[in-house]
Amino acid sequence: MNNDSSISKYTKTSSDLGTKVEKLPTPSLLLDIEIVRSNYASIAKKYKNTACKMRQHGKNLKTPKLALMQIEAGGTVNGICSAKVSEAEVMVSGGIKDILITNQIVTPDKIKRMCKLSKLADIKVCVDNLENVRLISEIASTLDTTIGILIEIETNMKRAGVRTIEYAINIVKLIDTLPNIQFRGIMSHQALYEYQGEKHRKDTAKNTISKCLEFKKAIESEGFPIEIVSSGETFTYDVSPKMPGVTEVEGGTYALMGTVYSFLKDFEVANKLLTTIINKPDPQTIVCDIGYLSMPRAGDELLQIENLPNVKFKDMYKLLLLSEVKINQQELAGDNYVIVEGLIPDNSQLINNTIGDLDFRKKFGSFVLAIKR
Repeated sequence: MNNDSSISKYTKTSSDLGTKVEKLPTPSLLLDIEIVRSNYASIAKKYKNTACKMRQHGKNLKTPKLALMQIEAGGTVNGICSAKVSEAEVMVSGGIKDILITNQIVTPDKIKRMCKLSKLADIKVCVDNLENVRLISEIASTLDTTIGILIEIETNMKRAGVRTIEYAINIVKLIDTLPNIQFRGIMSHQALYEYQGEKHRKDTAKNTISKCLEFKKAIESEGFPIEIVSSGETFTYDVSPKMPGVTEVEGGTYALMGTVYSFLKDFEVANKLLTTIINKPDPQTIVCDIGYLSMPRAGDELLQIENLPNVKFKDMYKLLLLSEVKINQQELAGDNYVIVEGLIPDNSQLINNTIGDLDFRKKFGSFVLAIKR
């Protein structure tokens, strides 16, 4: 038990305090607080003397207590990101007063909640269309408050975000004419779809963030100053601070970490899931009391399972592969078989997977004799 006061004040005590791990109910999410502190210290050190600071993403934490730990450790803008209004409300109630909502808030009821929240904290929100800007202005005017506006720029994820500089400038010009909203800057979020080494990671970061900075240059050339360029995330944590013009990074995963970013050596996995094996139907399979979304990526080695080394997560059917399954001659010699033809539809989860990846024989009780493309 760590008695450090900087930890204890963020720890909610309960009657279960001191319970041994093996006595906890499963599934349980466990956080190694010392690893969390180490991850936070890495960020504080990395951003100590940089103009660009960290704006930690609250969606990965779900609690203001953990977010405040990073703010007090240093290296931040003294605020966080939230993915939606309800998350922002929780963070403000927990004492955080600077929040950027990174998604578009488009329905009147949620815009009203956001505007009411802005009376308690500095609330900023991202937009990518003119209609949304008009509605935010209208509701903010009715409630007599001001909302900060950032324009989201699409750089490589092909989801929300403005695609052209011309349209971004049109949004800025509209913001400039409407009451109770203020243009604060631009934002982009990038993705590293496959890790192919450090050069590829850093090149991806530079190329995508540079697109966002092109928008910054164009908007400023029209006479509109930009206060905030929020562009970056965990995989770009060490690249964004070195790119002039970027003012903050929206890192989230680094705090608790996961196997998807195991190549980032400055951080360790702090969140672990305690589960119970509820069935072992055969020598190659175990079934646990957790669901698919609780697991790492298919093929990733699990950190620890008691008395079962080298276990890897297999697939969405909650199977854990202990060893590859081979078809033996005795099975092939059986006479209780029929031959069928199967058609794979366009939306099938079988597409882009090998028969081995799917564990086809065990999952469907079938052998594949031939495939016609």
